[in-house]
Amino acid sequence: MTEMLGGPFFSVAGAGESHGPGITTIVFGCPPGLEISRDRVQTFLDRRRPGGNKHGTPRNEKDKVVFLSGLYQTDHEALLGPSTISVNVDGNTFETEAYERGFTTGEPIAALVLSTSKKSGDYTQFIGPSGQVRPGHTDLVKYHKSQGYVDIRGGGRSSYRATISDVVGGSIARQFLETTFQTVLISSINQVGELKSKGSLAEQCQALYDRFRRDDAPTIIPPDAIADLQQTIDNAEIPSVDPDFAEQAGELIKETRKEGDSLGASVEVVALNVPSLLGDPLYQSLKARLMGALGGLNAVQSCEIGSGKAVVSRRGSANNDPIRSSGYVGNTHGGLIGGMTTGMPLICEVGFKPTSTINKPQQSVSKDLTEIDFELEKGRHDPCVGVRAGVTLESRLAIELMNAALSQRSQSLADGLPSIFG
Repeated sequence: MTEMLGGPFFSVAGAGESHGPGITTIVFGCPPGLEISRDRVQTFLDRRRPGGNKHGTPRNEKDKVVFLSGLYQTDHEALLGPSTISVNVDGNTFETEAYERGFTTGEPIAALVLSTSKKSGDYTQFIGPSGQVRPGHTDLVKYHKSQGYVDIRGGGRSSYRATISDVVGGSIARQFLETTFQTVLISSINQVGELKSKGSLAEQCQALYDRFRRDDAPTIIPPDAIADLQQTIDNAEIPSVDPDFAEQAGELIKETRKEGDSLGASVEVVALNVPSLLGDPLYQSLKARLMGALGGLNAVQSCEIGSGKAVVSRRGSANNDPIRSSGYVGNTHGGLIGGMTTGMPLICEVGFKPTSTINKPQQSVSKDLTEIDFELEKGRHDPCVGVRAGVTLESRLAIELMNAALSQRSQSLADGLPSIFG
């Protein structure tokens, strides 16, 4: 079965297990002429990588990406190197230069990230039919789904490491969106365990939108204003618009790690300067696609758009966003109505369960369903997976938005994209 993010116009395929040689990514459908640099893609991977945040897993992977296809420019010195790829087969070493900077050709873009920090011996307690099952993890279902032919090292394909492909593909999508529409994606943690932030990313983004609102054209928030907001998030103890909350959350995560336990988290992800009318109603609704893409991420248990479940307690008169000739006055709808974008900030909130792999005794079974008292012998794991999740959520949102934009282009003979206001 083919499994891809996005599609059919822009899609991302990935392959590779947590402790395999590496993670391979192939990006399909990127139009020709988009300038891509390895360094820019690397900045997003650095936000995702294990060891990139002191409150994440102690596993430290450098996660350096190399590009193998789909890029070109006539200046071959700028196109190639200094990155190289080297393999040794039967005592023979083969080395070649990788792509560093070029323009997309319209052909599939292939990328590779090697896995070099592995301790596969930590997973021997999970081998075979008598292998133990971690409660909350995929150990049991993956073993029986694969008829026993499953890679147990580091969780195999179910590992969060598989999201490298999300970020590689998403980094290309977000460069297309930024270049074409000035669309920018941003995320912030607003809850860790029972600890909640006082402010929200949604509120700050809406304030930016209102500050720069235009009556005669679609509202575009300037890059420097978004960069200031991003800087606030980056400077916090964990990625959040609320520095005080981030400081307290960091301490909570630290203490929970010492206890051998884990925490859940809630992460807001917002797209700014989104063109209106992207998406379709009903079965290819952008709402449905986003809930699938964001809700389908590892460890996610909930996905809400706009005001989310808070709308349940409201009356229609309070929940409906007023509309004037210049646009929507409010944004309880979160930038989506009827499965299509309205041009307002596209707001999603995603809830992550506590990391399943913990260092506390638990009741469980072995894979042959023998009941056991489970205790983790070894392993390196995130005490709160939400700390590293923001860039992956941004990436998945970018992939779906780019696919929707290309789909919209395919349905119109007019230049550019249609809009509602301005």
